Parts: sequence; structure tokens; C-alpha cells
Amino acid sequence: MRRFYPQLLVFLQFGIIGVMIATTLLSFRFSWSGLFILVVGIATGIWALNHNRLGNFNIVPELKEGCTLVTSGIYRYIRHPMYTSVILILLGVALLSSAVLNWFFWLSLIVVLYLKASREEALWIDHDPCYTQYREKTKYFIPYIL
Repeated sequence: MRRFYPQLLVFLQFGIIGVMIATTLLSFRFSWSGLFILVVGIATGIWALNHNRLGNFNIVPELKEGCTLVTSGIYRYIRHPMYTSVILILLGVALLSSAVLNWFFWLSLIVVLYLKASREEALWIDHDPCYTQYREKTKYFIPYIL
């Protein structure tokens, strides 16, 4: 089971995202707050990509060979900005839906992303001795809070 755990987390992440998008398409209702949060999520992801080259991160919670620790840009404040981006985008999606069930899926997504981030953190601690110090200066997903 341990061997398939990273793939299971990715499967759950994309499964939840797919269900949320499908549910929203079937129960769409316009919301300025939903649209705004969705756009903030996209901007967060773009900011993260501007500081972390595409070949440096992995969709599966495993470190790529030759990866380097990024501590600039948004990474100066949070360790997992791509997950923050996904959380914000799907919060916007949930707000654009009248389906109450989307809130359950959104909370489930946060749990899955937290599990992925926790696994990555354990790998980074073994990979780079500077990571422990970096963890002390930053938060998981929300600057100065979480």
C-alpha cells in the first residue's frame, strides 16, 4: 500500500476536482465572490510558476531527481503555493455552484492536499538540510496563519 500511496493521493485529488467541476456545471449560479476567488487562485498559481521552473516540481508527492529548494517569490511566505492555488480555485468553483455537496468535496480536497504536502515535507527534510530552517520561516498554505 505504501508504494501506491502517492498515486492514490493524486487520483483522489483529480477525482475530487473532476467531481466538483462536473457538479458545478450541473448546478451553476453566478457569484462575484466565487469568480474573484477563482481568479486569485489562478494568479497564485501563476506567481508560483514564475518562481519554480516546471521541471522542478512533481504532481506526485515525490521529489524529482535534481530538484532544488525554491524560497523566492510566494515561496518566501508559503511552502505549497500550488496547493494553495488549487484550494482557492476550487473554493471559487464551490461558490459558483448551488450544490451543497461541493463543500464536502472541497473540504476533502484540502485533506488530500494536506496529506500530499506532509509527504513532500518528510521527503524534503531528508533531501535538503536547509528545509527544516525554511519550514520555521514559512507556513503550509496561508501566509502567517497555516
